[in-house]
Amino acid sequence: MRLMSKIFNLNDPGWGRGKGDGNDSSQPNNQNRPGNNQGNNGGPPDLDEVWRDFNGKIGSLFGRKRRGGGNMGGGGNGGGPVQLPKGSPKLFVFIAIVLVGLWLSSGFIIVQEGQVAVVTKFGKYTKTLNPGLQWHMPYPIEEAQPVNIAQLRTFEVGYRGSVGNKVLNESLMLTTDENIVDVQYVVQYRLMPEGAPNYLFETVDPDDSVRQAAETAMREVVGQRPMDVVLYSGRTEIANSVQQLTQDILDRYKTGVQVSTVAIQNVQPPEQVQAAFDDAVKAGQDRERLINEGNAYASRIIPEARGRADRMVFDAQGYTAQVIGTAQGDTARFAAIETEFAKAPEVTRDRMYLATMQTILENTSKILIDNQSASNMLYLPLDKIMQQASRSNSSTASPDPAAGMAAGSAGQSSEGSGSSSGSTSGSGGRNASGGGSPYSNSSNLLTSPYSSR
Repeated sequence: MRLMSKIFNLNDPGWGRGKGDGNDSSQPNNQNRPGNNQGNNGGPPDLDEVWRDFNGKIGSLFGRKRRGGGNMGGGGNGGGPVQLPKGSPKLFVFIAIVLVGLWLSSGFIIVQEGQVAVVTKFGKYTKTLNPGLQWHMPYPIEEAQPVNIAQLRTFEVGYRGSVGNKVLNESLMLTTDENIVDVQYVVQYRLMPEGAPNYLFETVDPDDSVRQAAETAMREVVGQRPMDVVLYSGRTEIANSVQQLTQDILDRYKTGVQVSTVAIQNVQPPEQVQAAFDDAVKAGQDRERLINEGNAYASRIIPEARGRADRMVFDAQGYTAQVIGTAQGDTARFAAIETEFAKAPEVTRDRMYLATMQTILENTSKILIDNQSASNMLYLPLDKIMQQASRSNSSTASPDPAAGMAAGSAGQSSEGSGSSSGSTSGSGGRNASGGGSPYSNSSNLLTSPYSSR
């Protein structure tokens, strides 16, 4: 500091020298010094002398010896060429090396994680540096500009902040059936590492370019679909199509941007027609409900009808098989009877007669007695008669069983009396005694077709 103050202290008449420094009185041109001139004449200092003295002081810093001399126009003692001291070039080289080293070291940079550094050489892109400690030629030859590629950038289209805060000039668009819908959606994107130079140099405002590309893609996709698809069933498909179309547009513009997500937040008709649209939607829902109910009924009734039809077909087939089997059995039985009848006609005829009468009379309430029987003792199957009477009472549920029995007895008596009037004289006594009985003469009721034998 003391040395520098001596160099730049131009107002000091001694030019930084002490009072005992130098031999001022012995120098021939001492009177021409600026300090002396100022002190003697009171005028301004001589600029040439000031500059020469200044160079001498600078030279003394690097080991040069001051040369004696007078003014610039003096004789042998005038100022000559500056002589560098021995060893001064090494000092200059050392200083130059230090300065160059400092300059080169300024090219080291640390690229943070999630960033890349775009390097330009005299303004032209040369390379991209990855995260970590990197080096490039220092300024002004090369310059590195960091770009954040990990940040997920988001912007809203059709609203700001909340869905209720609408921006209608962005959200209103036409569908393919010429209806207006209000579409609000969010776009998320990030920078691609290899697209960082394009993001910086290819477009003036990359973020605005992404917004405009997303709006264009959404309007194009919505314009190709009907209103019902946009409102209800096609949201996911529309979002995917918009993302792909937006990415294609941005790649064509070389923005270096990758679209991550397109999320539709809300889709509705304009507020002015919302009520009418709700009514139309409700009517459509009722229509769908009725159609579904009809389809459900058809799905239920058609299998039932088919089941009944199949059952009727199976019953008919079973009945056919039964009738055919019965007919075949009757045919076989008749053929067997015919064979036996050919062998013993009378025996076969009697057996057929007895079997037929047993079949006919097994459920009747009358008892037939043959009047030509040799025995006078009558056998009445009272147990079977009582069982048959109890079954008939339970089935008919008559309110007055006694009256019914009386009526039946009266009918049988009249039938018996009618029969006795047409009988022979040999049977008159038996008919008279049995006129009030429910038992009549079997020969009067049935006449065997074989009695002639």
